[in-house]
Amino acid sequence: MWCINRSLSLVPVYFPPSNSPISVSVFTAIRFLTSKMLSASAAERNKGPIAEILKLYLRDGMKVLEIASGTGQHVSHFAPLFPGTTFLPSEKDARSIHSIVGYLDHFRHSNVRVPLFVDVSKPVSNWALPEDYAPNSVDVVLSINMIHISSDAAVIGLFEAANALLKRSNGLLITYGAYKFDGHISPQSNADFDESLRSKNPEWGLRDVTFLESLAQRNMLRLKAKHEMPANNHMLIFSR
Repeated sequence: MWCINRSLSLVPVYFPPSNSPISVSVFTAIRFLTSKMLSASAAERNKGPIAEILKLYLRDGMKVLEIASGTGQHVSHFAPLFPGTTFLPSEKDARSIHSIVGYLDHFRHSNVRVPLFVDVSKPVSNWALPEDYAPNSVDVVLSINMIHISSDAAVIGLFEAANALLKRSNGLLITYGAYKFDGHISPQSNADFDESLRSKNPEWGLRDVTFLESLAQRNMLRLKAKHEMPANNHMLIFSR
């Protein structure tokens, strides 16, 4: 069993013998940490359609780094669909990290690593990445519903991290969410969504795909494909 300590590191937990007077309290504490499986309705709705697009790009032997993994619902859905692919989830929010651990503890996916604490606005050199996720060794960086609820520093950091970590020959940055196209937001529901986001945080809001393309070009990437998704969302595929 794994547990999260106060520094948000995952550490192995030793269970004392069942006849030990502290065994019940230890089990209760660990179960409390790992049972916090949060559920987001949006993730339940979009995990299936996202997986269908991922089938076009993911192959056995690939390593995927998911940035801003949220509750853990996505990676838990993807893992059995791509058993030959290794997934490394990450999050900045402690409550979300607890939730991801809960999903991993419940489903026991053999191809999903323990989640990392990652602040994507910080340089990759600050991240505690495992050795096999070293620079220029990752096949896919995946980011779902992050860009529109992030600061410019985090969005820029996402593309800079992709440049640093993706394989030089064929690495992919795959993003999902709602976007602005050529300065316009449509339909009206997306415009209302953008206004709602900006009212909550002026740094949030739908990013223009043109702006994302410029970030991609600065980081040795190009927009390879756009996939229309349900509920007026898109998946963007950036490649080397």
